[in-house]
Amino acid sequence: MTKATECRNFVVAGHSGSGKTTLCELMLFKGGAIPRPGSVDAKNTVSDFMADEQEKGSSIYSTVMNCKWKGDEYFFIDTPGYGEFVGEYVAAVREADAALVVVDAVDGPQIGTARAWKLSKQRGIPRFGIVNRLDRERADFKATLEQMRRNHGKNVIIPLYWPVGQEANFSRVVNVLFDKDIPSEIAEDVAECRALWLDAVAETDDELMMRYLDGEELTDEEIHTGLLKTIKTGRTIPVFAGSSVKDIGITELMDAIVELFPSPLNYVTVDGAKRKIGEECPPIGIVFKSLNDPFSGQLTFIRTVSGVFKSDTDVFNLSRSGAKERFGTLLFMNGKSQTPVKEAGPGAIFAVAKLKDTHIGDTISAVQTETPLPGIVFPDAVMSYAVTAAKSGDDEKISAGLAKIRECDPTVRLRRDEVTHEFLLSGMGDQHLAIVAKRLKDQFKVEAVLDTPRVPYRETITAPGEGHYRHKKQTGGAGQFAEVFLRIAPNEAGYEFSNDVVGGTIPKNFIPAVEKGVAEMLESGPLVGCTVERVRVSVYDGKYHPVDSNEMAFKIAGRMAFKEAMTQANPVLLEPVMHVEVHIPDAYMGDITGDLNHKRGRILGMNVEEGMEVVVAEVPYAEMRKYATELRSMTQGRGSFEMSFVRYEQVPPNVAAEIIARHQAELEAEQ
Repeated sequence: MTKATECRNFVVAGHSGSGKTTLCELMLFKGGAIPRPGSVDAKNTVSDFMADEQEKGSSIYSTVMNCKWKGDEYFFIDTPGYGEFVGEYVAAVREADAALVVVDAVDGPQIGTARAWKLSKQRGIPRFGIVNRLDRERADFKATLEQMRRNHGKNVIIPLYWPVGQEANFSRVVNVLFDKDIPSEIAEDVAECRALWLDAVAETDDELMMRYLDGEELTDEEIHTGLLKTIKTGRTIPVFAGSSVKDIGITELMDAIVELFPSPLNYVTVDGAKRKIGEECPPIGIVFKSLNDPFSGQLTFIRTVSGVFKSDTDVFNLSRSGAKERFGTLLFMNGKSQTPVKEAGPGAIFAVAKLKDTHIGDTISAVQTETPLPGIVFPDAVMSYAVTAAKSGDDEKISAGLAKIRECDPTVRLRRDEVTHEFLLSGMGDQHLAIVAKRLKDQFKVEAVLDTPRVPYRETITAPGEGHYRHKKQTGGAGQFAEVFLRIAPNEAGYEFSNDVVGGTIPKNFIPAVEKGVAEMLESGPLVGCTVERVRVSVYDGKYHPVDSNEMAFKIAGRMAFKEAMTQANPVLLEPVMHVEVHIPDAYMGDITGDLNHKRGRILGMNVEEGMEVVVAEVPYAEMRKYATELRSMTQGRGSFEMSFVRYEQVPPNVAAEIIARHQAELEAEQ
């Protein structure tokens, strides 16, 4: 087993197409884990081993890898850069000690870059960057660096290595702090970076700062110690330079991972208290990934946080009331390749097969009394489809298949809408949901039909109204009789029902029947048949017959009296309104704000986050059902958005008239 001090655990992130997979492939090769590096084009990389990834030509799932380098063992995860698969990155960054963000030297920082910076910062782990593909035509290290500095600050983004040569002439990198052989054409840039680093290092210690300000030279050891401190606190983000295709600068990166990336021996905060990490501590780990393997069955991926897990032992799921699980063989994973190991210490990532009831976000420990670690919070879904089975009778197969898929991807959700009664399949975008549907067909042999969902409108009233109905039926023998008078009025607090009958004109035992009749009418309003809400109902008078009155008669009378009252109370249509945050490059600001205004949206504000413009707005859900597709088209895939429900609001009269007319036409067509 590798010692914790010799273990490095990090996540590789960045925008789609920045070269993450190629970089990971090269690190595996240089570390001796694979005989030769594969390529994305040849569809033979360790990372993209799933069929749908090879078909798409880019990463869809996170892939766990490991290799050795100069005595240390690296556990790292290649993550997809496309926004619709952000759940994979959210889970991966939860278990990582550091983030390596890959930036394309031609395209510069993109939305995937900003997302990686943001989520890594929220996680509170050190961040590192590498400007990749410097050998390509139009590659520009200084322009890319300038853009990164505009996003984060010149004193935060500091190159640790500077490239020598450009495009096809890119030949090597130099360390701005310690290398002496600096070509004259880059000497000024290197000197500036060295000065920025020395400033940052000096700021980590008061005594060091005083000596530095007095003009004293700092020793290499002092510089290295200060470097570790400033990186750990997040004050600085070291930037590397390289080409994963030409293998330039990657050796220096891998050396720096040993020197600068944190070891797993740190602290984690649980319930506000710091918990020390060590090999001698009780074994505890976090589940962050699940995979359906065709040979091994369900594989559960666990990062050892503290202690040492061993094969063939009993453990406890602290997130499931301490339920007992049995670890069989522990597996170190390189893509789909499995290496059995006997134990896994702090920082190690291992997989185990066929656990009974353990899921992503759960805490596993060998001690039942340990405190669970914080789980994983996944983003809300931004797009939904109404899902039905292509073949009659396959609905249960779809539900069962989606339950299995959700085990591996918690950003997939399935629920039944209480208003429209549709089953809604929700996720992070249309491509995400299309892949879910494809997995249903390929793995579970059931075909799902995905349609645009109906809007869950609701209805309410804007004025008071009164209703009266006498129900009288005589067919021989006992008849039916009930008479009900009621009033309705708007009520922002929600639905209320009150019995204001005096003098016993309606006996108390029949009032629940009246309320039941009203409740049934609330389920289907007069405009488009949606739920009626925000109304106060008061029953104030009526009549009964000592023989012919019964609960059914008063239920019918209550229904019809309420229906009449609704016609007087100016019923209106309500629609769900969503809080929307759109993240885009500055160049698309005008297009996005104009489109949101066209969608009846209200722009609430604009700000900048991790170098991306953020437009904050409230938009009716009816206008947002296809926004994932529309945003991708408007921004060439460079935008992303988050969306959550805020409240119901009245539909503008002109829009409501169209919706009601369409509803009436559908009813007539069904008759």
